[in-house]
Amino acid sequence: MAFAKNFVAFLLMTTLFGVSLGAVYEVGDSAGWSTMGNVDYNKWASSKNFHVGDKIVFNYNNQFHNVKQVSHQDFQSCNATSSIAVYTSGSDSITLKSLGHYYFLCGVPGHCEAGQKVDIMVTPVSFRPSASPNYASSPSRSSPLTPPSHATNTAPSHQCFQLSSAFVSLAIFIGACFCY
Repeated sequence: MAFAKNFVAFLLMTTLFGVSLGAVYEVGDSAGWSTMGNVDYNKWASSKNFHVGDKIVFNYNNQFHNVKQVSHQDFQSCNATSSIAVYTSGSDSITLKSLGHYYFLCGVPGHCEAGQKVDIMVTPVSFRPSASPNYASSPSRSSPLTPPSHATNTAPSHQCFQLSSAFVSLAIFIGACFCY
């Protein structure tokens, strides 16, 4: 009897832990973080739905590139001298911890100006159907709560599935408690 309760509790905890795991995105997809390949990083980012808990991974040759998190003003001017954070491993995984914009650029001279910079916008999780709404015009990028207009991603539906699994496990756990 105690084993069954412990097993159900374990199942519940592992399922709930799964809810906290976010999606993982490789910046630039297979092209990675580079000045080669003509990647439009802001176009790449605008095609994704980033949420709190998601991870972005920068893969690059650290002999030629780096990743610097900067302010909006430094992002606009490609100023890498007063970074918020600096990453140099060549495979940097960054967890998105709050809503709003995250600005990243390559600090190697000339790379940001050549387009090696990305604005990651973290929006709230929406449990609506995954189809994108049709906006009459593009939404403003100034509001951290405005979702990208043409974002498509399977991560929210995956999170909904995990959340549903958590509720099913919770129901089983509560049922098991009342049966004993």
